[in-house]
Amino acid sequence: MKALITGGAGFIGAHLAEALIARGDKVAVLDNLSTGSMQNIRSLKKQRGFEYVIDDVLNQRVLAEMVDDADVVYHLAAAVGVKLVVESPVRTIEMNLEGTQVVLEAAAKKRKKVLLTSTSEVYGKSAKIPFGEDDDLLIGPSNKGRWSYACSKLMDEFLAIAFWKERKLPVVVVRLFNTVGPRQTGRYGMVIPNFVRQALTNKPITIYGNGKQQRAFGYVGDVVGALMALMDSESTHGEVFNVGNEIEISIKDLARLVKKMTGSRSELVYVPYDQAYEAGFEDMQRRVPDLTKIKKCIGYQPRTQLAEILQRVIEYERAQLNV
Repeated sequence: MKALITGGAGFIGAHLAEALIARGDKVAVLDNLSTGSMQNIRSLKKQRGFEYVIDDVLNQRVLAEMVDDADVVYHLAAAVGVKLVVESPVRTIEMNLEGTQVVLEAAAKKRKKVLLTSTSEVYGKSAKIPFGEDDDLLIGPSNKGRWSYACSKLMDEFLAIAFWKERKLPVVVVRLFNTVGPRQTGRYGMVIPNFVRQALTNKPITIYGNGKQQRAFGYVGDVVGALMALMDSESTHGEVFNVGNEIEISIKDLARLVKKMTGSRSELVYVPYDQAYEAGFEDMQRRVPDLTKIKKCIGYQPRTQLAEILQRVIEYERAQLNV
């Protein structure tokens, strides 16, 4: 099997590439390095069956050639991180909508199965917990740029399902919930790498808002395994699946846990949303997936819990910071 991974030099894409190579598949990565990094795939460059192209998915000639040469397509290329979304809303919308359309068009010509990664952000301000794939969605107003990411990814989902219904393109949609692990950058607001780096250097651990917002963190290795299993199954065509972990923790308690595990002297500092992002910024207070559907379909069970995740991230960041 040969897999094409768009956005394959990103955090999740690189871990996925490693897992596919490890089981004997061939992998081609297409990434423009806007948020990905060559460092993420450096260890793969000498592996047999691995290749990469530094280019954009919107380069339709390059994309078409790589899709033709692949058996399946994992479409991960997208704008990532709340900070990037707030700072670059035009780029976010264009990258997500146009990128997904050209990938689906190219795949449809040769009937190549596509896995589209979406996001828990599409649940918006829904108060129904946990979030189920068939629940109604509640997105904030269009004058709040923070919701442009959720809306663009939701349109990606609609488009993918339309390709399945109208053109019989085999496609599966995955809504990712706070995927974390070693090599994740904090550049665009990812909370765990930022907390760990601040703690290891004894700098203030910055908590946005009041810290009472709750999140459930899934380990990248567990998530990657789920993506592969969903792609391998023929019963997933035209379906949407949540992937993540069901166990919640408040951001305030997460900061305290990171501080304790690192032995840090950092103080906890609370930063108002208006200062961290933009005036009138709205956040989701809870974000917890209902995993009933994916458990029934492929037997998915998150195996790596938060303490172990944090320990792995701490060890990785210690090595990077040499502390």
